[in-house]
Parts: sequence; C-alpha cells; structure tokens
Amino acid sequence: MGVLSVPILQSRVPFAESMVSRQMMPSPLMAGGVSSVIRKGYVGCSPRGLEGVVGSPSVALSCKRQFRALCMAEGGGDSASSGGRCIDATDEKETDLHPKLVERDFAGTPYVPVYVMLPLGVIHMNCELVNPDGLREQLRRLKSINVDGVMVDCWWGIVEAHTPQQCNWSGYKQLFQIVRDLKLKLQVVMSFHECGGNVGDDVHIPLPRWISEIGQSNPDIYFTDSEGRRNSECLTWGIDKVRVLRGRTAVEVYFDYMRSFRVEFDEFFEDGIISEIEVGLGPCGELRYPSYPEKHGWRYPGIGQFQCYDRYLMESLSKAAEVRGHSFWARAPDNAGTYNSYPHDTSFFSDGGDYDSYYGRFFLGWYSRILVDHGDRVLSLAKLAFEGSCIAAKVSGVHWWYKTASHAAELTAGFYNPCNKDGYAPITAMLKKHEAALNFTCVELRTLDQQEGFPEALADPEGLVWQVLNAAWDVGIPVASENALLCHDRAGYNKILENAKPMNDPDGRHLSAFTYLRLSPELLEGHNFFEFERFVKRMHGEAV
Repeated sequence: MGVLSVPILQSRVPFAESMVSRQMMPSPLMAGGVSSVIRKGYVGCSPRGLEGVVGSPSVALSCKRQFRALCMAEGGGDSASSGGRCIDATDEKETDLHPKLVERDFAGTPYVPVYVMLPLGVIHMNCELVNPDGLREQLRRLKSINVDGVMVDCWWGIVEAHTPQQCNWSGYKQLFQIVRDLKLKLQVVMSFHECGGNVGDDVHIPLPRWISEIGQSNPDIYFTDSEGRRNSECLTWGIDKVRVLRGRTAVEVYFDYMRSFRVEFDEFFEDGIISEIEVGLGPCGELRYPSYPEKHGWRYPGIGQFQCYDRYLMESLSKAAEVRGHSFWARAPDNAGTYNSYPHDTSFFSDGGDYDSYYGRFFLGWYSRILVDHGDRVLSLAKLAFEGSCIAAKVSGVHWWYKTASHAAELTAGFYNPCNKDGYAPITAMLKKHEAALNFTCVELRTLDQQEGFPEALADPEGLVWQVLNAAWDVGIPVASENALLCHDRAGYNKILENAKPMNDPDGRHLSAFTYLRLSPELLEGHNFFEFERFVKRMHGEAV
C-alpha cells in the first residue's frame, strides 16, 4: 500500500518511542509524480518476500493502522504519487480524492539553485578542454534559462598524473574562464577516485600514474576484499596516516592537491565564481567503502562485501580488538556471503544473525568508525585549504535491503544502520563539526518503483531519504542533492521538486541546491529543453 505498509515502519517498530517517532513518521518528501526513468534498480554511484523481516505481523498491522490517517494526497505520502488515492482510517476503504492529480504550484516557494553537471570527459587526459566552442554554446543556452551554474570534476588522475606535487591545471583554467564570462557559478569536485567501471561512466580516468607505480609494489594501498582482490578506484583509508606515498600520507597528498587548487584559482574564489567545493571521500567521490564494485562481479541487489582486508586496515582491526580485550576478534566475518548474496542466505546478515552478536557489534562499530574518521581527517584539511568557502561531502543512497533488520548493503558500505541504530547520525555530526553540507544521491527514487522493478531487493529509498535528511537537518547542516539517473520528463521533475521543497514542512526546510545529471545534447533538444526550463523556474519559485 505504498508508504503505509512495511517500507518506513519496519526497522524502527520495536524500539524506543523517540526513535520510532523520528524514523517512522511518513515523510513530506514522499509526494510526487511517477517517473518512468527511475525504475532501474541502480543507485548509490553516479554517473551509476521475506516473512518475519519486520517482526510479528500483528506489530506491522498495528503500525499500519496507526499511520493511515496521516496519508494525505498531494503532500504526505506515496498515495499522492499514485494518483491521489488515500486510505481513510475509520473504515479502511480507498477513496479517490483526485481523479486527476493536479500539479502543485511552486510559485512563491523558496529559491533552490540549480546546477548542471558537465560531461565526465570535458577535460581530457592531457588536461586540455575538449571542444571549447561547443561547450561555450551549450553553457550559453543553460544561462538563457537562468541555470545558476555548473558542476565539474577536477580529476586527480589528470591534474597530478605523472609526478607528485606537479599539477597541471591548464584545461580547468580555460573552462573556468568560460564559466565566468557567462556569469555562471561553479561547484567543483575534488575527485580523488578513478572514473570508469560504474553506472553512467562513459570515460576512463585512472588514479595518477605515480600512484599506480606505488601500487604495483605495494597493492595494500588499495581496498581489498576477502578473496584478495584489489580495488584501484581509490586509496584505502588504512594509509590516511601512513607515509607510503613517496614520503607522504594519503591525507597529506589530498591536502597538497587541494591547496594547489586554492592557490591556482584564487581569483575565482575572490570573485565568488566558485560557490562550493565538494571533497571526494571514496569511490565515486562518495563517503562509503567500495563494497559493490561491478568490476568484481557485483550486480544489484547483491549485499556487497566488506572491504577491509588490506594490511593497514587489518592492523587497525587487530589493535582495536586488543584494546577491547578480545584479540581473537581481530578478523572480518567469515560468514557474510559474497557480493551477490542476499541477507537471508548468510549467517551474519540473516534475522538474528551474527551482525547483532557481541563480536558483530564490535566489528561493525570499528568498520563504520574508520569511515567517519576518514571523512573527519580529510574535511578538517579541506576546511583549512578552502578557509571561508563552502565545502560539501557526498553520501550514497544504499537503499536496497533497507526493509530487513540488518540493512546488509548499508553495513558492507560502512553505514552502521541496522534496525536498532541510527547509522547516519555520526556522519552528520562529523559534517556539522566542519560546517560541511551533505549531498545525498537518491532523493529522486520512489519506493513503489523499486518494489515493482526489484521486489526481492526489499528496497525503500523514500524511507532512507527520510532518515538521512532528517539526521542532517537535526544538526543544522545544508542538504543538497542530485539525480542518480537520467531524467527528461515532467513526472520525474515533479518528484524532484516535491523532494526539494517538502509541502507543509512546519520548519520550512528545503534543499540548499540541486545538481542535474548531466549536460548532454539530449538535454538541449526541443521538448526536453522546454521541460528542463520549466523545472528550473519552479525550483526558483517562479510562476510557469
């Protein structure tokens, strides 16, 4: 029954009332139209029937009835996005409130800036701008409909490709000048990861060559799975403080790169052209472990695998176990399945499994703490390098298996978010410490679409969005978003709009910015461009 059945309620039912009220209330973020472009199951990387899962059926039914009266068409639940059908709490009969759903008027609503991601290969491997004249014309068209700016990846593998601390910014200088001439703003991503091999990637940009040379003799600089397979998408967080990169730690390498950028583009900061720096913190630039790499055979909705088998992270685990007084806990789980396992197929993630044992809680606490500590270290130096500028971090929306007790896919990605724990509060608290914004990646997805397309995945993107955005708003940090999949239709834009500006939110909360994925000839075609222009106006709070 959309949002009124198990999706939001399942994982928070048996616990304290404070947790229930925060995690289970139907979200104003859930209204919106059906988007035909988001039925595919992939999400979490950019351009990316179990009974008893919830507890007793009587508990689930009680919770459903408790919240049925809160389902409101056009503003408070999935019923609005299903054509205005809602449940009346008194007789539990369906009532057709709106035979035809009326589109919400966003005139006079808060102004949400709209940015557009530039193509991944806009700068080629020699750090030269590809087709500057064509790009200038495309940006001029975006400017004509009052798009606020563009987002661009500054690839570590391009800029510092050959020699440590020798950066070539030439192509980015030319690009930034074009953006400034058109009076657009810039969101810049410090991209410390590899491009290629993930959903939506159409170019290949590896890590710097000198990093690869180090990796040939010391492959433990990369994340490693239980079979010993290395992942060269990004460096393991185990070397954040270890001098294995020609005399520097990984964090020092990131800081030197960010400081070089800040010095090189000082005039763009001073002029306000650069509005935000998003700091890459992991694969796809997201703060997460590379737990579901397609290159190693992962396919949706597999739970993924823990990525802590490099020498440095295993040493950290050993020390943590010794401090705890249980040295035999210095190991990763050996019963957590493989990349494409389902939770109920494993002894670790199944209901009542080892994830909730004394050892399981120790391991998952350590694993997630490594993630938060990495973000803390890198953002502290980013704040120093970009003093006075807005910084942001991206968190992936791992929504599959959200309706199970263990939340297995989130656990392998580093988000310690089982049914009895809020795994995103430590992350948002860390971001608050550095006054960094949160960029979350799955706000356009609808739970109903996931249920129709992949019912076996027990996914709940809307429940996840509700939890994460509230965790961020609770600590008072800005929340931005981007679409994970291509969107050109009005129904899809309506869903994004409803998420960006929740209806009837008592605190008037809304997204701080939205970044559209991505600039392409298809976007600029007649009808597609017309719909996009209309979307931008509504995001800006203008009448259409």
